[in-house]
Amino acid sequence: MTETAYAGGMHEHHARHRPHRRPGYTDGYRRRVRDVAARAAEHEVWVAADRHTGQLLGTVTAPRPGGRVSELAQDGELDFRLLAVAPTARRRGIGRLLVEHMIALAAERGAVRIVMNSAPDMTAAHELYDSMGFTRLTERETRIVDGHTRPLLAFGYEVRDAAGL
Repeated sequence: MTETAYAGGMHEHHARHRPHRRPGYTDGYRRRVRDVAARAAEHEVWVAADRHTGQLLGTVTAPRPGGRVSELAQDGELDFRLLAVAPTARRRGIGRLLVEHMIALAAERGAVRIVMNSAPDMTAAHELYDSMGFTRLTERETRIVDGHTRPLLAFGYEVRDAAGL
C-alpha cells in the first residue's frame, strides 16, 4: 500500500467516525497518525490490511534497526509509537496483532525490552498491554505538550522473558 493510499484510508476512517471520538486521540495525535510520509522517511510504518478488500485496519510505527522512535527507549530496547486501529476494525484483535509484531521485531533485533508511551485516557490500549504482559514503567513517565500539558504513561515488556531466554 502506498503512503498516499494509507494516509487517505486513515483520514477517511477518522473523518467518518469523528462523532465517536475516543479519549486520548487529540487532533495532534490524529495528525501524526495521518502524516505517514514524515514517519516513513525516518522510521518503519507497519500496517494491517484486510486480505480480501485491502482495507486498512491499523498501523504502528517502529524505529529502523539501530534507531529510536522516541526518547523513551534506552540501549537494548525497541520502542514503538502511534498504534492506531481503524474504528470499524476495533475489537477484532488488530491492535494485539500489531503489538505482537512489535514484540517479534524486538526479539529479531535482539532487544531485551520493548517500550512505549500512552496517554492516561487510552484505557482500552492499557487493557490490551496489561493482557499481553506489559508493565508500567512509572520511573519513565513524563509530560507532553500538545496544546496543553498532560501526563504520558510508560509501559515495558521483557522480550527475553517471553522468548524463554
